[in-house]
Amino acid sequence: MNWEVIAFVVYFVLVIGIGVYFFIRSKAGGEKEYFLGGRSMSGPVAALSAGASDMSAWVLLGLPGALYLSGLSESWISIGLFIGTVLAWLLVAPRLRTFSIAANDSITIPQYLTNRFKSSNIALQVVCALVFIIVYCIYAASSISACGDLFKTVFKLSDGGRETAMVAAAIIIVAYTFLGGFNAVCWTDFFQGLLMLAALMAAPIVALFVIKGSSFVKPVTDLGENYYHLLSSGKLDGPAIVGILSGLGWGLGYFGMPHILVRYMSIRSRKEMKRSQCIGILWTFLILAMATVVGIVARQYLGDIITTGSQESMAFVLLVKNIFPALLAGVLLSAILAASMSTADSQLLASSSAFSSDIYKPIRKNASDREVAWAGRIVVAGICAVALFIALAGNSTIMGLVGNAWGAFGAAFGPAILLSLYWKRFNYTGAICGIITGFVVDIAWGVSRGAMVLDKADAVLTGTLGGLYEIIPGFFASLLVCIIVSLCTAKPSTEVEALFDEGVAMTKRDDEVGEEK
Repeated sequence: MNWEVIAFVVYFVLVIGIGVYFFIRSKAGGEKEYFLGGRSMSGPVAALSAGASDMSAWVLLGLPGALYLSGLSESWISIGLFIGTVLAWLLVAPRLRTFSIAANDSITIPQYLTNRFKSSNIALQVVCALVFIIVYCIYAASSISACGDLFKTVFKLSDGGRETAMVAAAIIIVAYTFLGGFNAVCWTDFFQGLLMLAALMAAPIVALFVIKGSSFVKPVTDLGENYYHLLSSGKLDGPAIVGILSGLGWGLGYFGMPHILVRYMSIRSRKEMKRSQCIGILWTFLILAMATVVGIVARQYLGDIITTGSQESMAFVLLVKNIFPALLAGVLLSAILAASMSTADSQLLASSSAFSSDIYKPIRKNASDREVAWAGRIVVAGICAVALFIALAGNSTIMGLVGNAWGAFGAAFGPAILLSLYWKRFNYTGAICGIITGFVVDIAWGVSRGAMVLDKADAVLTGTLGGLYEIIPGFFASLLVCIIVSLCTAKPSTEVEALFDEGVAMTKRDDEVGEEK
């Protein structure tokens, strides 16, 4: 246990050191530097940062645990996420980067959507910022809760010790996000992404060698006849169809996830964009594939020692602790901290940037860039405090919390982002109505099926239309409202159409030249 503690402490020192380094480097920087890194991200850093901020602790705890308990039928979530990330990197990333530059060099998603329609009305920015703050409090709570679960399992802490661990994790996340901003977040995400991949690849490979060894005693397991079948019941019936659609529906979230979209905007050139696309897609494939393998191998190695969904997060932790010596186990388990922190820091920064740039700055019209950046730092601490409260008081599982937040963002912003990049007739009124509709439908559908308290991995298999993951009805309701309202209201002005044409031209020029001048 002492060696595991040492590994964790070294990891904490590393991430705080990165925050201090970028705080010293960017003292003269303002809003753009703090919230977007000055649009100077390299391809590898942007790619791994986007991936690590996306794949939170659920990919090490929730997903392997769901596969451990239920088998390959839970892999539809992985399939949906992989399809979604490929489409997002290819269809959204290049255009969003150039369109955000054309739209008055926007640095946040609400700011981009407002500038895209050349509107002086801040209603859209305010609506987006409020959605950000509400949903990110829930999302960040899942990451903080994962840190508590990790420390409780590794160090056999009481419930009080788990709460202390969550408080400590929240303080460290705030520290380096508060200090270093976007650069610190991206560079910590880069190293955290490498650590997550190493942990997910090492654990099942070593476990399989142990299982094949002559001294290994195979535990008694009751897998059920369809454990290795992609359909939970072994046949394509109502529950299976709902489960498949719900799993694939997770892919829709990538089109509207602000902390991922802002990574696309930060990439410094088309050349780096191409590198990001290749690295990001490959990294996501490996992470999702190995998370699936971990769940299945853990069941073979550990047997039936985990029996309920509330214990699912223990699968990866127990596998690592059983097959590796303490110091190496501590290093690999630090990957869970990496996954939790890389998502929480991105969420805190995205929500604070939305508040500072889209609410505070319009009110304080004469505020300097440095003042806005410091307002963002204060909001980082405030949102983290609320997220910590939710984590301490909540009863939802990690997958449940992540599913709630993922669905709300994907349904609210996904259609608006896609249409803003590909439909010239799309207008401001359609955007704001669509965002509100997607958010409301997603929340209402989720509440109606008990999504706020149920584990998403169990809920998607209820077998009725009402059991469908809420992102699907929310996304398509938002898309429909965006289109109908835009067609029923005045078409965009000549200036807005010209901005759309400029964004398209910039994207084509980047494709032809290979790198923006």
